[in-house]
Amino acid sequence: MAYIDSFVLPLPKSNIEAYRAQAELAATVWREHGAIEYKEWIADDVQPGDSTSYPQAVKLEEGETVIVAWAIYPSRAARDEANEKIMKDPRLAPMMEPGGLPFDGKRMFFGGFETFVEG
Repeated sequence: MAYIDSFVLPLPKSNIEAYRAQAELAATVWREHGAIEYKEWIADDVQPGDSTSYPQAVKLEEGETVIVAWAIYPSRAARDEANEKIMKDPRLAPMMEPGGLPFDGKRMFFGGFETFVEG
C-alpha cells in the first residue's frame, strides 16, 4: 500500500518562477531518495469557504496563490528513510537558510497519509 506526504502552502504570485525552480529541484531530490512520484499543483479554482478552505487553511493574503504537492512512497518505512536522506541533501541547504524559501513557511502545512481507498 502506497504512502504519501502532502504539502499545502501559500505562494506569492511574484515568486512563482523562483518557487518553480525550487520545486523542480525538490522533485529530483525526492525521487533520487525514494519517492515513486512527486508532483505539485498551483491553484486554479479554490474559493474561500464558509468554515474552511485551502485559502483559509494557509491564511492566504492578497497577491498569493495556493500550492498543493505530494510525494508518493511504497510504504511509510520507505518515506521515513527517504526523508532522513532528503533533509541531509546538500542541494536543499540554501532552502533551509533564513529567507531561503519564496513563501511563508509558517503558513505551510503537511502530513503523511496511508492508503485508505484505492480505485
